[in-house]
Amino acid sequence: MSFRIVVLAKQVPDTRNVGKDAMKEDGTINRAALPAIYNPEDLNALEMAIQMKEKIEGAEIIVLTMGPGRAAEIVRESMYRGADGGCVVSDMKFAGADTLATSYTLSMALRKLAPFDVVLCGRQAIDGDTAQVGPQTAEKLGLPQITYAEGLSSIDTKSVTIRRRLERGIETVKAPLPCLVTVCGSAMDCRPRHAIRVMRYKYAATPSELAAADERRKAKVAADKRLQILEWTAADLEADPGRLGLAGSPTKVKKIDNVVLVHKDAKVMDASEGAIDELMKELIAAHIVA
Repeated sequence: MSFRIVVLAKQVPDTRNVGKDAMKEDGTINRAALPAIYNPEDLNALEMAIQMKEKIEGAEIIVLTMGPGRAAEIVRESMYRGADGGCVVSDMKFAGADTLATSYTLSMALRKLAPFDVVLCGRQAIDGDTAQVGPQTAEKLGLPQITYAEGLSSIDTKSVTIRRRLERGIETVKAPLPCLVTVCGSAMDCRPRHAIRVMRYKYAATPSELAAADERRKAKVAADKRLQILEWTAADLEADPGRLGLAGSPTKVKKIDNVVLVHKDAKVMDASEGAIDELMKELIAAHIVA
């Protein structure tokens, strides 16, 4: 039996360090100006995938990421934690993609990876916060979807039961396979790297990385298929160029502002009616309240 779990993971700029150079003139993110990290909620999705793998004998986890060549580091990081392999979808034609173009590209890559049983991804990425890519990808593939997943209740080869975190409570949902699941940050944190897996997979590489690698790494990858990370371009996906990158993105960002909250002096007042009346006058004069 072959049970395949695909995790959509993204290498994102660390938005905790946004500065004046965070955006290019064309309105796209200047990723070179920001440190790159593993999208936090995608790590939650990876943990849920590992839990699924532990319940299904013979299951495997493939991590799919879209981005520049350096995004292969996301695949290796996933393998250190429990994934079995991965694929990097990388091409300059993908640059500047919004959620519509990104979900199209990922859906084409998933079709090439098929068959699969479950697709998991983080609820949203911290560089966009839209929570749209997962659902849009499911729609393009015609898959049932479960969003805001917080916990795995059960899974077999035919269905999965997920606990969802909603604004006013929790609900349990069962869906047939294959399906797509988006995982929120309140789900279980991903387990740390395993030392043995780090030693086993540290030489894993894409063809582009191997081109610049030393002979030792090339020999190790050639001898072990588990170390061979797939790498696909737009041509490999047979994708429509008009639906990729900026060309396929109706969303345009015109400006980004870096808002810094500054702590100001606190005002101490008593609980008398006169003090409260004076405070309300100040708030109205400052147009804080109407």
